[in-house]
Amino acid sequence: MRTAQFTAVSGLGGKRPACFLVEIGSARLLLDLGEGPTAGLFPDLSTVGAVDAVLISHGHADHIGGLHLIDQVGNPPIYATAMTRAFVGHPKLSDAHDLPLNGRIAIAGISIETGRAGHAAGAVWMRIGGENGVLYSGDLCRESLLYPVDPPSRAATLIADASYGTYDEVLAPAVDELVALARRGPLLLPLPPTGRGVEVAVLLHEAGLPVAICAQHRRIARLMLAAAPETLTSDAPQRLADMLAAATDLYADSPSQGAMIAANGAATGGVARALFERFLPDPAVTILFTGHVEAGTSAKAAIEAGRADLLRWNVHPRLRDLIWLTESVRPAETLLAFCAPEDMAELARVLPNR
Repeated sequence: MRTAQFTAVSGLGGKRPACFLVEIGSARLLLDLGEGPTAGLFPDLSTVGAVDAVLISHGHADHIGGLHLIDQVGNPPIYATAMTRAFVGHPKLSDAHDLPLNGRIAIAGISIETGRAGHAAGAVWMRIGGENGVLYSGDLCRESLLYPVDPPSRAATLIADASYGTYDEVLAPAVDELVALARRGPLLLPLPPTGRGVEVAVLLHEAGLPVAICAQHRRIARLMLAAAPETLTSDAPQRLADMLAAATDLYADSPSQGAMIAANGAATGGVARALFERFLPDPAVTILFTGHVEAGTSAKAAIEAGRADLLRWNVHPRLRDLIWLTESVRPAETLLAFCAPEDMAELARVLPNR
């Protein structure tokens, strides 16, 4: 029986780029290679050495933004799901090998099991090395209306997405607040198209509100439909198609009306940045961020000045989800990834086998 060893290259002590090394026998596998959330913050690979493969949980920057550094670990093959490769268009993923959405594959002689993680289309958790190995949750969400979650398998070690710490609120009140804001007047929503952006567009459309989406969101929604059904929940394709048929196109010079959904989520680029800069002086437009807002950014300054709002939109595990995860995996030890230091003690008290 081979025992798995793991090293957190990056991903401890709060929001840090994801990067974990798992070693089983002679096999060395790197799980994710991210950047941020501060631009230019990458894992320190100087002591990692050569690895046999890099496995990607999903296509968000904090999990793939450091792939240009892959030559520092021997330029090994990369594995990612087909949807992740299609979404991102990252040059390092263009020739990546396939990682199943829900299945098994052998990499470097080690059994890899995957399941859908709910966080985004194409996102997966991974079990490396069977029951005696490591279960890496990636980013996981159990409240998505579009992206399904597969129950994780048992493993000796769990690397869990604990970025929300002890937060345990359900999403429903945030949905109600979002709809109320959209009904009040023009609403700009900088959102990531490969995550909650398309989902928010569907919800607002179903609430009877006029929705405009940027080209990136429309492209991603069409990719999702093309990849259905395994990428989406059972009713998602029809809901997605209905939204696409009704939504108008959103451009950098579009007028301020209805719910305007634009990439990217931090308004640091794309149509979102252009509209954010245009509408920032206009009090008639509500600007709403729904994810992590990094200190020192224009978004953070706008929130602190009272010109933009922040509404948490659940895309990571709440406390009840972490409990579900640990009860499902039943690990002997758990590593709480992306968790703020001030939340560690309380999570250690309520979770088994931290």
